[in-house]
Amino acid sequence: MDKKFELKVDKKKSDVISKLLKNKTILITGGAGSICSVLVKKLLEYPVQSIRVLDMDEHALFRLNRSLKDKRIRLLLGNVLDIQRVERAVQGADIVIHAAAVKNIEITEFNPIETIDINIQGTVNLIQMAIKNKPKIFLNISTDKAANPTTLYGTTKQIGERLTSWAGHHHLHNTKFGTVRFANVIETRGNVFDVWENEVKKNQPITLTDKKVERYFFKVDEAVNFVLKCLPLCKEGEIFVPKMKSHKMIDLANKYSKKHKLIGLRQGEKMIELLLTESEKETSKETKEMWTITTYKNSTN
Repeated sequence: MDKKFELKVDKKKSDVISKLLKNKTILITGGAGSICSVLVKKLLEYPVQSIRVLDMDEHALFRLNRSLKDKRIRLLLGNVLDIQRVERAVQGADIVIHAAAVKNIEITEFNPIETIDINIQGTVNLIQMAIKNKPKIFLNISTDKAANPTTLYGTTKQIGERLTSWAGHHHLHNTKFGTVRFANVIETRGNVFDVWENEVKKNQPITLTDKKVERYFFKVDEAVNFVLKCLPLCKEGEIFVPKMKSHKMIDLANKYSKKHKLIGLRQGEKMIELLLTESEKETSKETKEMWTITTYKNSTN
């Protein structure tokens, strides 16, 4: 990815984040996943008191703990659908970062009930417990699939964004709510690059949905840095969208192999993804690095 699109936390902003995080207890749901495990590692560079990692993947929790070996980590095995487990996890937390979700497009389309349960009801559970227990900040992690969604996954994440914005608008006297919306992260498990690498190893043509497909990509460090940047910006349920570069998938595919197998778009999949819609741009504040969408800007309810 071009260096000019990389997001870094400069010293001045890092000092603000360090002050914000000092002696804080942080809960991260889905915290043992590809992105959040890097986020946990990054947060440990700051003077935090403890980091609670809630995840339903026992082995992932074990690997995270072994790789970091830091006494400030608290491993919480549990599901966001278990309201009692969620309440215990949120109690006493100063900052909640909610990332737990079912994400794979194919799996979500064929498991709609489970996807709705985890992605929507799980978010409801976290927000309810945040309203009850009053952490200082609640940050929801979303995806560009939520902008004009055409898949079940995107639809559930759009609802998650709206729930978070609603909570921020109506309960900001206790907790500052916000959502981070970014696109594909290169280093996540099970992504297209994993698939291509395996196909190349087997000397097979790499699968490509369509030659005209375009996608936005982030490096995991960029994603983590953006999350940190947005923590002090949360106020009334804003949605923070980073400016990212769109890549033609055919160009990325050619770096792996010139032999391609076209398989067609999957159910609900877009030819070109959006970071935000035109209507969202109208209610957003634009800076050099991001858009900040204020969903309830003109609302009186």
